[in-house]
Amino acid sequence: MQPNLMLLTDSYKLSHYKQYPAATTQIYSYFESRGGEFEGVTFFGLQYLLKEYLQGKVVSQVKIDRAGKLYAAHFGNSTLFNKEGWEYILHTHDGHLPIRIKAVPEGTVIPTHNVMLTIENTDPNCFWLTNFLETLLLQLWYPCTVATISREVKVLINRYLIETGDPTTIDFKLHDFGFRGVSSVESAGIGGTAHLINFMGTDTVVALTFIQEYYNTNQMFGFSIPAAEHSTITSWGKENEVDAYQNMLRQYPEGLVAVVSDSYDIYNACEHLWGEVLKEDILGRNGTLVVRPDSGEPKEVVLKCTEILGEKIGYTTNKKGYKVLNPKIRIIQGDGVNYESIGEILGHLKKHGWSADNVTFGMGGALLQKVHRDTQKFAFKCSCVTINGEDRDVYKDPITDHDKKSKRGRLKLVKEHGNYVTKALQEDGDDIMRTVFENGIILEEIDFEGVKENGLK
Repeated sequence: MQPNLMLLTDSYKLSHYKQYPAATTQIYSYFESRGGEFEGVTFFGLQYLLKEYLQGKVVSQVKIDRAGKLYAAHFGNSTLFNKEGWEYILHTHDGHLPIRIKAVPEGTVIPTHNVMLTIENTDPNCFWLTNFLETLLLQLWYPCTVATISREVKVLINRYLIETGDPTTIDFKLHDFGFRGVSSVESAGIGGTAHLINFMGTDTVVALTFIQEYYNTNQMFGFSIPAAEHSTITSWGKENEVDAYQNMLRQYPEGLVAVVSDSYDIYNACEHLWGEVLKEDILGRNGTLVVRPDSGEPKEVVLKCTEILGEKIGYTTNKKGYKVLNPKIRIIQGDGVNYESIGEILGHLKKHGWSADNVTFGMGGALLQKVHRDTQKFAFKCSCVTINGEDRDVYKDPITDHDKKSKRGRLKLVKEHGNYVTKALQEDGDDIMRTVFENGIILEEIDFEGVKENGLK
C-alpha cells in the first residue's frame, strides 16, 4: 500500500489552496539547478518517485479521513485541510492525480540554470495540487546530486588515467562504500543507484534491488569482490597478522581480493609482510591482491604504500612514462575519500611518477551522505498561472539575492548547436522534455541501461 500522499508535504502547504487569486484554474511550475559546485547535473530519480508515490489510485476516503484527523490536531483547526478538494479528486478522478509532468530523460546531464521538469494540473478545480507536490518532487535533489558527484569524480579520475595510464579501467575506479553512512535504507537504495549510472563497483546491495524494482531490469549493474575488515584481521592477534593475510590469499586463490592492512603498521605490512613473507604467495596467485590503507593522510599514505610495494613486488614503466605496479597487486583507498582528496591523491602520485592505474577508490559518506539541496542549489518554482482563462507569467527576483531569480512563463528545453537552452514554450525548437506522467498514469518508462546510456551522451 502506498503511503498517504496527503501527509507527504510541508505543513504550510495545507493552507495554500485558499491563497491563490480568485478564478485561478492552473498552476504551472518547474524544477532546476540554480548553480552549485558543478556546472552540470545528472537528472535522475523521477521514475522512482512516480512509481512509489504518485501513480494509480493514491487518494482514498480512508486516507482523507486520517489526514483530516491528523491535521486538525496538528493545527488545532479542522478547516485548514482541503478535505473537499481531495474528495473531489477521489470522486471525479477515482483517486488518480490530475497532473501532468514533463521531464528530460533520466541520466541526461543538463547544464545548471536549465529547466529539467515541469508540472501542471490538468483539472482546473485542482490548481492547488501542483505546488502541494513540491515537497515530494524536490527530493529529486538527492539522486541528482549523488549522480552528479559520481560523474564528476569519473571525469576527474579519467583525466588522470588518460594522462598516466589506462582509461579502459575507469568503470571500477570508484566503489560505493556508502550504505553504512547514510540516514536510511531508502537513501542507500536511491543514492547507491545514482552512483551506478557512472561506475560498476558497489558494496551497497540495496541499490541492486532498487534498480530491479524501479528501473525495469534484472540485469546486474553493480559488482564487488571478497574483502577483509578489521575484525577479520585483528581477531588473529597482532602476533599472527601475517597468518591473517596468508589466510585471505588461500581462501580466495583466484581473482581480486581486498585486504585492509593498517590494523597495526601499514608500512610494515607492505614492506615485510606483503613484500617479503608473502611475496611468492602474491606472485603465484591467479589474481590481484588489493591492499587497503584505512588511516593517515590519504595522499601521503597512498604514495608511500605504492612506492614500498613497487620496490618489493616490482613495477614497470608504461608508454606514457609512468610507473605501474606488478599486475598482481594494487591499492584501494577508502578512508577520507571525496572529490578533492581523489584529485590530491592522483596528483601526488603523478608528481612522483606513478600512474593512476595503481589505485582504486572507495567513497562512502562523501558520496551518499555529505550532500544537501544547496550542493547544486535545486529549486522548484511556479512560473505561470492561469486566471480567468488567461496565462500570467510569474516570477520572483529578490533584491537581496538575484541568484534566486526564477524563470517566468511556460518552458521547454531545446538543444541548439550542441548546447542545452531553456526557452519559452512558444519559441522555436523541439522540446527535449517528454510527458512521462499524466492523470495518475506513467506514460513513458526507462530501464537502467537506458539511464546509463543517457549519462554517456
